[in-house]
Order: sequence, then structure tokens, then C-alpha cells
Amino acid sequence: MQLDHFAHQVPDIADALDWWRRLVPGATVLYADETWGLLDAGGAKLAFVMADEHPDHLAFKVSGEELERMAAAHEAQISEHRDGSRSFYVQAPGGSQVEIIAYTDLLEEDAE
Repeated sequence: MQLDHFAHQVPDIADALDWWRRLVPGATVLYADETWGLLDAGGAKLAFVMADEHPDHLAFKVSGEELERMAAAHEAQISEHRDGSRSFYVQAPGGSQVEIIAYTDLLEEDAE
């Protein structure tokens, strides 16, 4: 399991990406559309999402096999995303959301 990204709800994806690119020298946009954006900022991946798409959350990357095992253990339903990744959310103590995510191109050893 590896830390994958932090996600934050924002009212405007483009504005958020622009602000963070100006704040963090060398920050690069990895993906952007009107509903979500992904930025590499200082070695951390920051996702900006719309409130009706995703909650604020912390995401951990696992293999597909581990995703299946963990979802069963937490009695969670796995959702497929438009990029082919699959994930589920669990609520941490205090109400924070945690996403467990697996990517289709991820080799098993990359998720450990």
C-alpha cells in the first residue's frame, strides 16, 4: 500500500490548479477537465474535485487483488472510474474519508 493522493473539493477546478501552480514552484498539471484536476506539487499528488463528484479524502494505492480483499473486509462496494481505476471509500474516526484505489496498469509490486 502506498499513499496516492489528497483530494479537496473546490468550486472551480481551473482556478485551484492555477493557484497551486503559482504557489508551488515546479508544480505540474497531470490531468484537468471541468470536474476534476490532478497536480504533482512538490512530490505530492493533489486532486481537486467537485462536491457532487467526490468527497474530500486521502487515497492509498493498492493492487487489484488487495482492493478486492480490502473491500470484502470492509463490506464496501467497489466503483469503477472513467480512467479505468477502481476504488472504494471508508470513513475514518472523526469522519474523514479514505479512498482505497487500484489502477488497471498497476503491477502488483508497484502497490506494495
